[in-house]
Amino acid sequence: MDFSPFSMVVAIVAISVGAGVLNNYFKMKQMTRGNADQDREMADVKAEVAKLQDRVRVLERLAVDEDRSLSAEIAKLR
Repeated sequence: MDFSPFSMVVAIVAISVGAGVLNNYFKMKQMTRGNADQDREMADVKAEVAKLQDRVRVLERLAVDEDRSLSAEIAKLR
């Protein structure tokens, strides 16, 4: 096979472009996987924050409610 200089240049350019496309594809795939992990972690954090907000609401109700005795409320929680 006798390659002309033009065909060699075209082959080198095609290989370089193909390698660049594959490199970008693998980078995007890795970033997508990382985003899924971050989304899962964010959902866990949001669930924990919601639980803590509920606990704070209960504590605020216990601290502010004048009609009930604080010790009676604590006894109910045990």
